[in-house]
Amino acid sequence: MEFKKLEIESEGSWIKQKLANPRFKRTVIYTLGGAVIGFLFFFLTDGMFMDKMPRKDIIQSIVIGAFMGFFITNSPCAKGRC
Repeated sequence: MEFKKLEIESEGSWIKQKLANPRFKRTVIYTLGGAVIGFLFFFLTDGMFMDKMPRKDIIQSIVIGAFMGFFITNSPCAKGRC
C-alpha cells in the first residue's frame, strides 16, 4: 500500500476568508447602499426643510436603510429557498 502525503495549507485569517467571499462582499455593498439610500430618503423628504436636522431621525433612517439592504441579500428568497 502506498499513501500520499496530504498537504494542508492555511487559507489565511478569518477576515481574509470573509473578504474573499463574493456573498459577503455583496452583503456589505447592499448594506452600505441601503444606509446611503436611507439617509437620502430622510434628507429629501424631511431634512431639506429643517434648519437643524435631529440626529435621532437621521440615525433611524440610516439603520432602517441598512437593514433593508442586509435583508435583500440575506432573505430566504435571495438564497433560492422560497
